[in-house]
Amino acid sequence: MLWPIALLAFAGLGFKAYRNTFHPTINRVSIGIAREKRDINEAFSPVRILHLSDLHMENISIKPEALVADLAGEALDLIAITGDFLDREYNIPKAVSFVEQLQQLSPRLGTFVVFGNHDYLLSPVKLDLLQRELERIGCRVLRNETVTLDAADVKLHVIGIDDYATRHSDLAQSFRHVPGDGLRLVLTHDPNVVLEMQEYDYDYLLSGHFHGGQIHWPKPFHLAKMGQLPRMNIVKGLHYLDGRPFYINEGLGQTGLNVRLRSRPEITVHTLQGQPAPQAQKSEILPAREKAAVLAASEM
Repeated sequence: MLWPIALLAFAGLGFKAYRNTFHPTINRVSIGIAREKRDINEAFSPVRILHLSDLHMENISIKPEALVADLAGEALDLIAITGDFLDREYNIPKAVSFVEQLQQLSPRLGTFVVFGNHDYLLSPVKLDLLQRELERIGCRVLRNETVTLDAADVKLHVIGIDDYATRHSDLAQSFRHVPGDGLRLVLTHDPNVVLEMQEYDYDYLLSGHFHGGQIHWPKPFHLAKMGQLPRMNIVKGLHYLDGRPFYINEGLGQTGLNVRLRSRPEITVHTLQGQPAPQAQKSEILPAREKAAVLAASEM
């Protein structure tokens, strides 16, 4: 009978899927920016951003101290976390502790946060508590608002758009106080919002939400209900819309089962620089840091 073999194969696949959650990929992305209409000096010093998303405290295998150790040599200007910290209020202390340990990386310009659809499963009172606790440890939580930073020789406008999937996004409010000069970096959770941003100018957008499919085998058909981008097979990595780049992080944690197939937890270091740069992502597997294939940027 074949059922014992099938059972063993299924168990082996499940074990591999679980082990994948312990081995994040580090992606490094360089974006060249030259926007004369906003009087940006093309020779501005590179801005380096650590991007994390979808921590999901209920199902996360990555320890913050290991993440800090792997990134200890990075000279970071900013940490960006694009939502989905947790589902349940009892994990608020765990989420805050995780982010607090990340602060050991000492980003020069600070840590900036937006909320995702899972965060909105909390009651308003508990979500406000999560925000206060993140702000207590030095994060800036952006909910349809902009903060302007002095990144040495260029102004950096960090625009936080609240979660699109749960209808908390407000583009007009988010961009209301954005000055006409400087770099515009958008942080948001659900990347589907880019399809409604034709009238809003930005240089780079960071997001998460899809987990790269999480169980991407043979294809992530289950994402079809999560908006137009998955139906276009846009669920991870670097993409362009109307010539403007946006990035979809695969997330650090998982939802539902703590497994991944053809997907890994992701840590991304983005570099914004004032000259043309290879618009592609270079990957390495941790902890062995094995070289992975270079993923070409997708043109829409």
